[in-house]
Amino acid sequence: MKQIKIFAMALVCLMMVAVNAMADDRPVPVQSLPAAAKQFVAANFPGATIVYAAKDDGKYETTLSTGAKVDFTRKGAWDKVDCHTVAVPAAIVPAAIAAYVKASFPNTVITKIDKERYGYEIELSNDIELKFNHAGVLMTIDN
Repeated sequence: MKQIKIFAMALVCLMMVAVNAMADDRPVPVQSLPAAAKQFVAANFPGATIVYAAKDDGKYETTLSTGAKVDFTRKGAWDKVDCHTVAVPAAIVPAAIAAYVKASFPNTVITKIDKERYGYEIELSNDIELKFNHAGVLMTIDN
């Protein structure tokens, strides 16, 4: 009987966490984005506008008029850029990573870049995923 009560309590806690997570992703006015986020879009996506913004767990998720998706930290620093089928802005790719991709995958472009604790995860136009450390040294390749 005691095990059933513990299981029921654990299930209720999990459901509360799931409901809380879903409630966190809420639309916000574009004007409420940090200034750094708006400046990043203006500098790296000329002519594009932010058409949608949401706040999720303190971070911002945006969609641009080009279809690109850019996630920002609470302070407005970019965290992830996903341009789907076109190249991410070259200015945001660390030089060592750009050089490696150009030398090793000359007929591809970086379509997604994501900052991680260990460094960067990127996706190429041929769907290959590469993981680099902060120094730009390749760690793994996923096909």
